Amino acid sequence: MSQKQHRRENIIHVLYRFSMIIIGAALAAIAIQLFLIPNKIIDGGIIGISLIVNYLTPLSFGLLVILLNLPFIYSGYKYIGKSFVISTFLGILTLAIVETFLEHLEAFTHQPILAAVFGGLLLGVGVGMVIRHGGSLDGTEILGIILTKRLPFSIGEFVMFLNVFIFTWAGFVFGWEQAMLSVMTYYIAYKVIDTVVQGLDETKAVLIVSDHFDELSSAIIHRLGRTVTMLSGKGGYKNMEKEIIYVVVTRLEVTKLKSIIHDIDRHAFITIMNTQEAQGSKFKSAIH
Repeated sequence: MSQKQHRRENIIHVLYRFSMIIIGAALAAIAIQLFLIPNKIIDGGIIGISLIVNYLTPLSFGLLVILLNLPFIYSGYKYIGKSFVISTFLGILTLAIVETFLEHLEAFTHQPILAAVFGGLLLGVGVGMVIRHGGSLDGTEILGIILTKRLPFSIGEFVMFLNVFIFTWAGFVFGWEQAMLSVMTYYIAYKVIDTVVQGLDETKAVLIVSDHFDELSSAIIHRLGRTVTMLSGKGGYKNMEKEIIYVVVTRLEVTKLKSIIHDIDRHAFITIMNTQEAQGSKFKSAIH
């Protein structure tokens, strides 16, 4: 394949990625402007801070979310890279522009509980799409990466502490019921983001230690339709060489895999681990 063909494929991939970021940011803007803002509900991070400041000042949300994120975008160039900065800036710019166009539209609902649930769902889908395709709409995690190099906290702990402060602030500004609804919105969005980023096809990585490794690997291949990888190991107690079977399956195939193992070797040692994502033509084709 020529260098020109490689370049064309890369451009197509980049355009696809940017398109997904724009769609994701637009969905997030719809959630914020047509669900959250009319019901005085906020999200965490920079978006949450922008929503509170927007309520307290005449500054628009779109302008605030750009201004407050700029320092973190600049820092992200040094710590995460050029591609991330470009993708993040595109997402934030799209969020600000779409939000401006939606300012004068009527809210989808004025029922706070419905706004919290459906706003959180839509926001989670939008933010998840942006993250999945290499960008971000919130600079707090970038700040977390920078500060946790100097402070004894993890990124997750830093973000959690910051959000506790933001939701407490929201309680004083909007009232404690709205603050509790905001926490619920954040939780829903967080869970949806995980689903979108990791994908809907939940997979499990399985390690099998058995003396019947040849028969087991053959059965898994023919009865389950999964390829296996053989790993070499050594037992710590008897110092004997061991063959270890490694296979990745969907969560719906775990029960059948256990049944296959049980039929062949009831004493096999099995470890089942959650995986973030499984990619590759052989894995995908095996599903279908």
